[in-house]
Amino acid sequence: MNADIAPTTAPHSDPTQPLDPTRHFTIRLSVTPRGARLARHLAAEQLHTWGWPYDTEANRTATLLVSELATNAALHGRVRGRDFRLRLTRHPEDGTLRIELTDPRPEDSPPTPGTLPPPSPDDDSGRGLLLVESLSTHWGTTCGDPYTKTVWCEVALE
Repeated sequence: MNADIAPTTAPHSDPTQPLDPTRHFTIRLSVTPRGARLARHLAAEQLHTWGWPYDTEANRTATLLVSELATNAALHGRVRGRDFRLRLTRHPEDGTLRIELTDPRPEDSPPTPGTLPPPSPDDDSGRGLLLVESLSTHWGTTCGDPYTKTVWCEVALE
């Protein structure tokens, strides 16, 4: 398990005010149900460290979003011997959190935002991206290289 936690300096116009940096947390986890559970727990801990305690609405919502995206990565993005990457980026200037899950299956992309079909009432699954769409302010998919895809969402923390 490799984790990287890094503050970076955001543009700051008033040098007399304290600097609130953009914060990043990145970790690679196994593309398994255990890796998805660990992603959820680590996201909750990181948000708590950044000032959103476990029992806050912001922490619970962001943790649920991480859980849904990590579960999708474990179910649909699995390639034997390859990991998925969780990246959290906190943007202090607008109070948002960007959640990114990168998995090794670029050919298996989810539907685009706004085109998710409603699940059948008889289905036991198929509601994860509907939750992501309803709880986040934006979401989508990007492919940065021919070997991975990233499903991301943004949520207001404040």
